[in-house]
Amino acid sequence: MGGDIVIPSRVPLLRRRVPGKLAWLAVTPFAAWAVTRLAGLERGSFPAQIMTATPYAAVGSLLPLLLAALSRRKAVSAVAVVTTAALGLSVLPRLFAEHAAPGGRPFTVLSTNLLFGKADLATVVGLVRRYRPDVLSTQELTPSAVTELDAAGLKELMPHRVLEDEWSASGSGLFSSHPLTRLDGLFQVIGHNMPAATLTLPGGARVEVVDVHPLPPLGRQVTAWAEGLRALPSGPSSGPFRILAGDFNASLDHVEMRRLLARGYRDAGDATGRGLIPTWPANKRVPALITIDHVLADLRMPVRDYRVFDVPGTDHRAVLTTLSLPEGN
Repeated sequence: MGGDIVIPSRVPLLRRRVPGKLAWLAVTPFAAWAVTRLAGLERGSFPAQIMTATPYAAVGSLLPLLLAALSRRKAVSAVAVVTTAALGLSVLPRLFAEHAAPGGRPFTVLSTNLLFGKADLATVVGLVRRYRPDVLSTQELTPSAVTELDAAGLKELMPHRVLEDEWSASGSGLFSSHPLTRLDGLFQVIGHNMPAATLTLPGGARVEVVDVHPLPPLGRQVTAWAEGLRALPSGPSSGPFRILAGDFNASLDHVEMRRLLARGYRDAGDATGRGLIPTWPANKRVPALITIDHVLADLRMPVRDYRVFDVPGTDHRAVLTTLSLPEGN
């Protein structure tokens, strides 16, 4: 029974060497994603759809970064570091709020996609009654939804409206507690109905609001989706304030969305450090995953607050934003 008992030594994880080929195999897809995201190279329906998952890709890139480090290969490690940094810098700014100078008149916008009018409309009216938004922007608004909203009390809360309701996903409508004037010819509508209106506040200040709802980038619709975003009006530097609110079917990781912002807007979620709160798909077995519902305000309007709410019966979460209208404009 004599002899020594030999216990195999355990190699610590950080001392193990990962094959270089495995490290490259893990890093390459994320590197390609980073290049596509930074250069705005997404083309076609599938790339446009998966680009909304960039925040998850940024987190996922940490695994190939670890594998690259364990491979002890300088080239793949360098590519992995640059990849993770590029994806991280694309996403992390949405977690940090901009400094907004106080002052000015608060202006609140509520936007919600009603899913062919199937949303719990009493919940929508309840949000209006609780937060008293100046304007409500609705997408997938049907004629029956208008009737039900009014029956739930919206007629008294927001008697002014510019509606383009339909028995389809194309229906849209703006409701307000202030006088609204239909604004035709502001831009070429490509996609679902996108009514625009000028809202006149007590004291004479005017705000232009566009109810945004381009087609989703599915199949051949991807071309119309891109054209619909490009056709939206730019943010003005003088005259009436301008707000774009609705279901953009696009996230801040789409190049078309970033180009729109570069034309004179700020995203309310991004400006408040809440730009990664997902809005779709809501009320499913899986939680909401991506952020495609937005409120964009022209650069003259600081963002005070941004919130997201669940509304039963629809696959989108409602977005509530409070902006500041500077005095003297």
